[in-house]
Amino acid sequence: MTTTLYLHGDCLDHDPGPQHPESPGRYAAVLHALQTAVPAMAAMEYRDAPLGTREQVLLAHDEEHWRHIEAASPATGRRSLDPDTHLSPSSRAAALRGVGAACAAVDLLQERTHHHVFCLTRPPGHHATAERAMGFCVFNQIAIAALHAQKQHGVRRIAIVDFDVHHGNGTQDIVLGRPDLLYLSTHQFPHYPGTGSRHENRAGNIHNIPLPAGTDDSSFRVIFKAEVLPQLEAFAPELLLVSAGFDAHGDDPLASLRFTDATYGWLGEQLAAVAMRHCQGRLLSTLEGGYNLDALGRSVLCYLKGAEAAQRSSPI
Repeated sequence: MTTTLYLHGDCLDHDPGPQHPESPGRYAAVLHALQTAVPAMAAMEYRDAPLGTREQVLLAHDEEHWRHIEAASPATGRRSLDPDTHLSPSSRAAALRGVGAACAAVDLLQERTHHHVFCLTRPPGHHATAERAMGFCVFNQIAIAALHAQKQHGVRRIAIVDFDVHHGNGTQDIVLGRPDLLYLSTHQFPHYPGTGSRHENRAGNIHNIPLPAGTDDSSFRVIFKAEVLPQLEAFAPELLLVSAGFDAHGDDPLASLRFTDATYGWLGEQLAAVAMRHCQGRLLSTLEGGYNLDALGRSVLCYLKGAEAAQRSSPI
């Protein structure tokens, strides 16, 4: 098994409140699916996610945002950052575990001894802009990972693929205008947060692919092969990062796309194959959305199996 999993109990303890879709059950559902799967999956390498640092957070966020999260973190009860984003006493630590996991994963991949690393962390991150938390997200771990790879390891061309059903407005905000970073997003449109139209695209830097409600597996695969894969091949990234959201599943309650488990397996295969061709196999995926617990566990498992299959078929 070539997938390494970063996780930590702090990510289970983040509790935005009863009935909130971004519940601790998401973490538990994925972990259960992996640990009860075929022996090869259950035998994945598990690593504790370290706490991210202020210096890592400030790669993508401004000082005021760091101080705001620090000041808003409650000792008891909950505090709201916006109507959707709530902090409990463990939330700041959980968000920092996501940052630490993503940066540690980059470090591990740069050792050339590991290929795919999956960060089973929450809260998600791709809506967090440089200045503010929003949409369940506190710190933008995928953008931080990209900037960490550039600063600490001198990686030049980095591609970020985001297949969450919601547009990663925060990631786009942070990487906009950086020609050495390519952000590719497929997402339902119009939908929360209202961004992600083709008018926002920038050649070689931002490529949004809005999908109408009802888009199913076959339609999505045609679009992905026509738009995402050619962009990745032309860009030839040295490192491939993935905002892996599983809320485009047809069973998910927060959107209206119609993906099945099988498409997440297909995405794992396609993205791992790109990493094998261009990145010496180096692929980092971080958990974003996915709010039907059964579908989430199954979809993550299929995604990891797909990536594993591609890595086996194209050994470095």
